[in-house]
Amino acid sequence: MANNGEEQKNQVSRHQEVGHKSLLQSDALYQYILETSVYPREPETMKELRELTAKHPWNIMTTSADEGQFLNMLLKLINAKNTMEIGVYTGYSLLATALAIPEDGKILAMDINRENYELGLPVIQKAGVAHKIDFREGPALPVLDQMIEDGKYHGSFDFIFVDADKDNYINYHKRLIDLVKVGGVIGYDNTLWNGSVVAPPDAPLRKYVRYYRDFVLELNKALAADPRIEICMLPVGDGITLCRRIS
Repeated sequence: MANNGEEQKNQVSRHQEVGHKSLLQSDALYQYILETSVYPREPETMKELRELTAKHPWNIMTTSADEGQFLNMLLKLINAKNTMEIGVYTGYSLLATALAIPEDGKILAMDINRENYELGLPVIQKAGVAHKIDFREGPALPVLDQMIEDGKYHGSFDFIFVDADKDNYINYHKRLIDLVKVGGVIGYDNTLWNGSVVAPPDAPLRKYVRYYRDFVLELNKALAADPRIEICMLPVGDGITLCRRIS
């Protein structure tokens, strides 16, 4: 029994490591979801990009496979065509989006690091969806400000996915609410931030987790109080909050 207890303790410890892509209580349960529902249906190119990204030193930044599957289905359900993604990394969620939207669909994709995007680009090209992507290297806020100033982009996006610098999530939301159409959806990733949103003040957290936690908490509070949107916070991946603009 002592050995069993020690083993369970080790499993809990492993499960709580920063970077674990699921908030489920059990690694075995998460693995069951992946092997039963996700991996058998994962497109070959998405599998290839996921495995390529796993070898990258920053692989903690990638979208989880179950979240990729969720986004792909969501986009089809809402018939999204004109989309935006802030924070691309190697492009796993970008590929999930590109495969979901129609042939003439478009994704405005922004990231400060073109090198990471170009790592996944050959796989995206192999999937035959690179023509749907307009990639912009650099900070997203100046681009968003320009779009708002232009006027013609107001309410023009069906879906927007944000998986970038958490300290700017509130700033993104202030702008994106004007750019997404009424009835359109904004998805904010990492809104449960490795479970740290409910961690006690003295909990041992990695520095970057502790630093960004307050920004995530601020966002969650702001979204819950925003009358212009309906929200749904889901424990998929590291937590994703969907915001449907209603006014």
